[in-house]
Amino acid sequence: MEQSGEYRVQAGLDQVWQGLNDPEILARCIDGCLTMEKTSEDRFETTVKARIGPVSATFHTVLELTEVVAPTRYTINASVTGGAAGFARGTAQVRLSEDPDRSGATMLRYAVKANVGGKLAQVGSRLIDGAARKMANDFFAAFGEEISGEVPVATGANAPEVERFEASGQWKIWLIVFAALAIGVILAL
Repeated sequence: MEQSGEYRVQAGLDQVWQGLNDPEILARCIDGCLTMEKTSEDRFETTVKARIGPVSATFHTVLELTEVVAPTRYTINASVTGGAAGFARGTAQVRLSEDPDRSGATMLRYAVKANVGGKLAQVGSRLIDGAARKMANDFFAAFGEEISGEVPVATGANAPEVERFEASGQWKIWLIVFAALAIGVILAL
């Protein structure tokens, strides 16, 4: 799976960077998040309970940040395990920059590459891609509201409308990897 996106967050660059590195903020933005802990300067561990189609499981994710250039970019390396339900591995590159068109706003860009295995891989790539896009929108809507009180604006040529999706359970695990994404965070099954 490969996916990318771009969002305008109505908050300053430093504020967005701090939010993307704060486990309490991230946990509040991930539907189904049971735990989120920053175990070192460049590592997060999280547990998310999710139902994806007919598969329900608790997923444990380890997120490691590399290529960190505060406050403008990092790469997230994610490893997700869900027991018999499946696993995922991937990376997300996250880039932040000041919005040249809006004073006090930040452009957040991400690119994700992930591989999924186990029972969840049987769900199918179309469903996975759709789930990942919806989870990214959910995460960024919650993150933008948490940081600035406003839903961020999706930008770019293929930008979907950012809206708050009702919790449907089947998309939750993708949010965790985008969560780390922040996270552009890799969402994985």
